[in-house]
Amino acid sequence: MQDKKSKLITILTLLGLAALMASYFAPIWWVSLTAPNYPKDAFPDGIRIHFHFDGVYNGCRAAGKGTRMADEILQKDLDHTVERYNPVLDKQKNVNKDAEGLDCVHEMNTINHYVGMFPISTGAPVEKPMAKFFFGFFAVMLLGFIAPEGRKRLMVLAAGFAAVAVWMVVHQFALGHLESHIAAYVEEAGTFFKEPGKIKVWGDNVRLVTTGVIAGLVVAMVIVVAGVAKLRGFQLLLVLVPALMPVFFVLEYAGWLWFFGHNMHPWGAFTVKPFMPTVFGEGKVAQFSTYSYPYWGYALLLLSSACLLPAALLRRQQLRGDGES
Repeated sequence: MQDKKSKLITILTLLGLAALMASYFAPIWWVSLTAPNYPKDAFPDGIRIHFHFDGVYNGCRAAGKGTRMADEILQKDLDHTVERYNPVLDKQKNVNKDAEGLDCVHEMNTINHYVGMFPISTGAPVEKPMAKFFFGFFAVMLLGFIAPEGRKRLMVLAAGFAAVAVWMVVHQFALGHLESHIAAYVEEAGTFFKEPGKIKVWGDNVRLVTTGVIAGLVVAMVIVVAGVAKLRGFQLLLVLVPALMPVFFVLEYAGWLWFFGHNMHPWGAFTVKPFMPTVFGEGKVAQFSTYSYPYWGYALLLLSSACLLPAALLRRQQLRGDGES
């Protein structure tokens, strides 16, 4: 009975771990704006963006076949330094060579800046670059959860956390990714609103907070190892914390939406009262209809939780003596 339950715990945890890791590479949530000046045959999904754990990505797709704009695309602006393509000399007569589709992240930023909203990519400036390390932290926790109790579990946790800590410190500090991220953040923040002094302070804050989060994560690693070593029931946190990722994401997402809706730049072309953007469902801002819904990456998070929570309950039964020798 104990062996069967332990095997089931291992299978559920590994399935939950696989779904959790896959979610990092998937779009978690999507947001779309529609308006009369963005006709559906040209913009089938409106101005759409996808939120991932590590950033915001273009969600626009090409217009469908048979629509008025099916063959319409945007051409790059060329200056005197770029050789212009001549379709007359091309055997394929490809008039759309090197053309690019609409970047809806840029388009949404352009729309938002008129009401004083800062570029979307400036949101979660600490969470996005740190996300991969938190996922590594959760992966080690889950591997430690299924490892045998005692020294082997502590070895898995200690070795795994050490590897994540070294990766994190080397990546952010030794390889300079923290500084390059801050430079990109400052540049993005100043795309529409030219306040270099103020934005530099924001960049300094990102550096300070990120450094604190890195230190805090290392401290958390030590606490987890010590907790598992001293308290037998502490091991349940190894699976419960990763299982709550769907909740963590929604809270984080809602928090940043509130921030963007309540911290608009006074230089916006139009004045809009502070508002809470739609977290889930359909909303309305001026002439725009807004849509905000979970995407298939969030389904992976829910699948992960659906595997990890039963594993936690089964382990709790074992700890209470049910079927444990």
